[in-house]
Amino acid sequence: MKFDTPATKNPIDQLKVVGKPLDRIDGPLKTTGTAPYAYEQHQAVPNAAYGHVIGAGIAKGNIMSMDLEAARKAPGVLTIVTAANAGKLTKGDFNTARLLGGPAIQHYHQAVALVVAETFEQARAAAGLVRIRYDRTGGAFDLTAAKKSAVISEREQPDIAVGDFAGAFAAAPVQLDATYTTPDQSHAMMEPHASIAAWDGDKLTLWTSNQMIAWGRGDVAKTLGIPKQNVRLVSPFIGGGFGGKLFVRADAVLAALGARAAGRPVKVALPRPLIANNTTHRPATIQRIRIGAAKDGTITAIGHESWSGDLPGGGLENAIQQSRLLYAGANRMMQARLATLDLPEANAMRAPGEAPGLMALEIAMDEMAEKLGMDPVEFRIRNDTQVDPEKPERPFSQRQLVQCLRTGAERFGWSKRNAKHGSVRDGRWLLGMGMAAGFRNNLVMKSGARVRLGGDGKVTVETDMTDIGTGTYTIIGQTAAEMMGVPLDKVVVRLGDSDFPVAAGSGGQWGANSSTAGVYAACMKLRQVVAAKLGFDPEKAAFADGKVSADGRSVALAKAAESGEVVVEDSIEFGDLAKKFQQSTFAAHFVEVGVDIATGESRIRRMLAVCAAGRILNPKQARSQVIGAMTMGIGGALSEELAVDKRLGFFVNHDLAGYEVAVHADVPHQEVIFLDEADDKSSPMKAKGVGELGLCGVSAAIANAIHNATGIRVREYPITLDKLLPHLPAMG
Repeated sequence: MKFDTPATKNPIDQLKVVGKPLDRIDGPLKTTGTAPYAYEQHQAVPNAAYGHVIGAGIAKGNIMSMDLEAARKAPGVLTIVTAANAGKLTKGDFNTARLLGGPAIQHYHQAVALVVAETFEQARAAAGLVRIRYDRTGGAFDLTAAKKSAVISEREQPDIAVGDFAGAFAAAPVQLDATYTTPDQSHAMMEPHASIAAWDGDKLTLWTSNQMIAWGRGDVAKTLGIPKQNVRLVSPFIGGGFGGKLFVRADAVLAALGARAAGRPVKVALPRPLIANNTTHRPATIQRIRIGAAKDGTITAIGHESWSGDLPGGGLENAIQQSRLLYAGANRMMQARLATLDLPEANAMRAPGEAPGLMALEIAMDEMAEKLGMDPVEFRIRNDTQVDPEKPERPFSQRQLVQCLRTGAERFGWSKRNAKHGSVRDGRWLLGMGMAAGFRNNLVMKSGARVRLGGDGKVTVETDMTDIGTGTYTIIGQTAAEMMGVPLDKVVVRLGDSDFPVAAGSGGQWGANSSTAGVYAACMKLRQVVAAKLGFDPEKAAFADGKVSADGRSVALAKAAESGEVVVEDSIEFGDLAKKFQQSTFAAHFVEVGVDIATGESRIRRMLAVCAAGRILNPKQARSQVIGAMTMGIGGALSEELAVDKRLGFFVNHDLAGYEVAVHADVPHQEVIFLDEADDKSSPMKAKGVGELGLCGVSAAIANAIHNATGIRVREYPITLDKLLPHLPAMG
């Protein structure tokens, strides 16, 4: 099915099942511990051996020698895989560094060997006996030092120039010129990267924790040099990813190599330290923002420059992209630069680009409002735009940012905020309110599904779409139930298998809208086949209550499959509506904080997010996504930072003891409001993504609230005690 004109009224608009806050259909499996994750496929893969990955002990250089003798003789050891005996391996399309290093080392904890043994403990113990001698060479590990040599990324966008930024900024009566920094961050998902590999002749099956099945299948095949049709990836349940599992990592490739060498299935899970240094992370940024405005608050010039780093051949953190679209301003300048760093690979993490970009932009907007003597909400409203500022002839398909801001301000009690810093006290706590706008582009991808109608009236959906804890099983089930006129308990959803039709996958906030649209397309085809089988005009047939009806006649849906299962397959392909209309999602985040005047401890007291993100397919699940994102924003604002050893080139705090994410005690009352919206330019579902939007702007809202509470403006994340203590007012 081609989607190249705006959606009209369709079966989804009935909203009998879609749009309802239904419980997750996979909930019982997960709450009882019976949902089989990648490392737990015991029934599918009995008698698996265990692999333990050895990561490089240097960040850059070469392996001079590797003594494996003691490890080979250790109890239970079956085989040891290294670059020397693994055979020819190719770098996949989605990896910047090779997944098995040696003799050259590209980053710290790059996998250099896999020890396979009968038990996990034996594999780990034997791995400790491997002796590796390195020739360490110098590397670049400091973004600030590498900034001066940063260049335009070959694979990213060019510089943006609209009007005369330099002239307009110089002429502006009110100006801001400030630099902000965001640190390296880890995905820190609960489930580690894990895989089980089994060979059947020359065919490989990988049970793995992976967000994008088709991408992963292709990269495994390319890396191992085998035909893609000989690779099967299975990933029915994923315990979090946040972008860290978009691409196959060392666990998958090494499990496959280990299984081939051992002649039996092998399971591999990356230890927590290797997740930080062996896999991917969100890269640090340095961002300079300049805003010029007239005295009435109208922005006349806006410039945003960003620097980030990655391994040679990598990509930049596109932190300027929201600044291109969020606010009006006739004169604009946007530049992103990429420095070469020899740190572990930088790549996508929840809301790549916009999340760190808004951490800077939305503080800058707050600072500018203060310079103007304007309320921060009103300043943003003053500079709203209903068209792409770079291409005014291109309108937004839907843009309710002003409604988000006004609704949030009213619900949160923003009018009670005291604009004078440090003026509100609750005992030893300084209280403050802050806010920020949220923005995330709406992306769509081709997505397919197979739908089966059985003689029992049950509808089964098969697609390689994944569920990373977001509720994909349920919204796909709701879509099929709505389309075929059956209750949700009459729908079976099967996900995460490369034997199924290729779907959008989970990433970029495109998964929910695209994958349900693919199910919609397949169900539309099934409706036509079923109607014809039952003697109805497909254009007139109504599907409801397990029946097909038209012209005063009704027949049970199951009757169409009484002589055999009815199976159809289709996909949604998106045309050029995204070129004609800018498709984005919007939010307003409001936060109240308390800062201890003696210790500098910051505590979030309450949070509100108001989101405009198309049709909400399941409000209960969408709310969970947003409050999870808000919680991640707390960590981003107050604690999360991968500390770089700039001498040796690795992340020091590479576990959940040293890398501090928000915990229960950090999380206050959180409220989420979804504005009524259905975007007919987005898909037949009229939905958009929301899981990444919920993060965008949160950390800046917290920073702005801390400033309101204390008068201290921190431009370096995270906002830790040491950045507040020297500047806090006297306790008296």
